[in-house]
Amino acid sequence: MSEVSQAQILDALRGVKDPERGSDIVALDMVRGLVVKDGHVGFSIEVDPKRGPKLEPLRKAAEKAVESLSGVLSVTAVLTAHSAAAASRAPAAGTQARGHAHGHGHGHGAAEQKALVPGVRSIVAVASGKGGVGKSTTAVNLALALAASGKRVGMLDADIYGPSQPRMMGIAGRPTSHDGKTLQPMTNYGVACMSMGFLVAEDTPMIWRGPMVMSALEQMLRDVAWGELDTLIVDMPPGTGDAQLTMSQRVPLTGAVIVSTPQDIALLDARKGLNMFRKVDVPVFGIIENMSYFLCPHCGGRSDIFSHGGARREAEKLGVDFLGEVPLHIDIRETSDGGRPIVVSRPDSEFAKIYRSIADKVWAKIEARIAGGQRQGPRIVMQ
Repeated sequence: MSEVSQAQILDALRGVKDPERGSDIVALDMVRGLVVKDGHVGFSIEVDPKRGPKLEPLRKAAEKAVESLSGVLSVTAVLTAHSAAAASRAPAAGTQARGHAHGHGHGHGAAEQKALVPGVRSIVAVASGKGGVGKSTTAVNLALALAASGKRVGMLDADIYGPSQPRMMGIAGRPTSHDGKTLQPMTNYGVACMSMGFLVAEDTPMIWRGPMVMSALEQMLRDVAWGELDTLIVDMPPGTGDAQLTMSQRVPLTGAVIVSTPQDIALLDARKGLNMFRKVDVPVFGIIENMSYFLCPHCGGRSDIFSHGGARREAEKLGVDFLGEVPLHIDIRETSDGGRPIVVSRPDSEFAKIYRSIADKVWAKIEARIAGGQRQGPRIVMQ
């Protein structure tokens, strides 16, 4: 089976007409960020924000038109809404975006940023410099520990390429909308949650470029009825690329928590993540050492298989707080994979107590930031 080409896809999309503008979406320059990889196709359809809620049939028609092509295995189309100024800067279909994340934050003051999430008192990013360190498990248990202490908590799964919160939170289905404009977050264990995993099938690969990812993230902030929250925990994508840096600049983060394992290579990447937040003037609340040591479920014996204490030493070296250490244990893994995180499924366990202790430290940091005044927009440091 031969690879479908961008030209073939655009030809198929020429058969999709905008019902109000009387021409096809390619001729109207509505198709953006077209990506084709191994038979998987992704693109966005840029529309007037006022028309967005009415154009879901257009989006479905575009997906159906491309799905009919030979060589296409999956199609993901999203509606994006931009101002006229933003549209003039967006990449055309089939072109590579040339802008860097540095520029995305310029010209956006605190008022515009905070309008993304009205009613949310604080936003905390849970991040890591690399994948595989248990960041998402930490984020979900942190959110649930804050909720267990009586806080109104939301969870945003910002890992567009590998969303895991639907499974960890034990939530299935698709979000609904009462007004056709804003989505209602999915809820379980008293925590409101939004994830790309609710909108696409679990086995569908996300092959979007940076501009499409950021558009999706902003929509999950702006177009979701989060309500009144004490804090929104953001499960950040791993690494320090365009999506992470732009998210840090465009969202009024109250602070960030870095998750690392004890070994040197993970700490090196954690340091990069911490320095990224410092460059955009986001305070780092501290470092969590995950998989700090192994506890045998049979004999209770302890083994420092990934070394131990490296994150504590790194925190001291970098001048940030050490928030706690979480052991590597099968109960934490099984409960998270099963959609019953240990903080809610075994609240009296030693592991749940560790997460609640970390949550108390994070909340103290949040309160101090709120009392001292929220961050007033990004400060970009160029070196």
